[in-house]
Amino acid sequence: VAAEAAGVSAFEELAETLRRAREEGRMVLELPLDAIAPDHLTRDRLPAEDEDMAALRESIRAHGQRTPIEVTPLTGEGPGALPYGLISGWRRLAALKALQAETGDPAFATVRALVRRPETAAEAYVAMVEENEIRVGLSQYERARVAARAAERGVFPSEKAALLALFATASRAKRSRIRAFLEIVHALDGALAFPAHLPERLGLQLAERLRAGEGARIRAALEAAAPDAPEAELALLARLAAPPR
Repeated sequence: VAAEAAGVSAFEELAETLRRAREEGRMVLELPLDAIAPDHLTRDRLPAEDEDMAALRESIRAHGQRTPIEVTPLTGEGPGALPYGLISGWRRLAALKALQAETGDPAFATVRALVRRPETAAEAYVAMVEENEIRVGLSQYERARVAARAAERGVFPSEKAALLALFATASRAKRSRIRAFLEIVHALDGALAFPAHLPERLGLQLAERLRAGEGARIRAALEAAAPDAPEAELALLARLAAPPR
């Protein structure tokens, strides 16, 4: 009887340890791809098919997913409600979805994930940005865009507050440069086909032209040209951002 009681106690202790590990995000879970809402947060990464994305997809094809994504439980109900929302790992999730669509291989039908429970939406946004900054640095445009969208959603009371929270470890000068890119986001989001490729120096020059009241002219030129490659768009922007003679 004593041995049986000890066995039951050990099992209960193990079950409780596993439950706590899962609740605290210390256990890697295998989740179906379609159980995760990728747009739970406004993504800081802009969707793009580039060399890094292609390399990630081929790495997962050859070796499987090595680093878990991060998700948070959702409480939504009704048709279409999903149990988890994505915090970080958008590129890994997108790569797995592409491989599943291409191959139909069940090995790509699930994603390894850690469950996080941020207390506020602001904490979730900070976690997303920090993870992407560590793995592959965001472009200045992506940094500005996520600050703008988070403020629009009411996650932060203002864009200034969003910048201070999302990029707390950045220098004041770096935050100032991101703030300049906010002007580009407000004036040209949707007109730029390859905004993540915009280098800092050219972006700052472009922001100066926008402050000078040339936003409508620049947007019209982009929409008329409709560049189909990053190089073409950057060449056009360089001409548009050149100071008047």
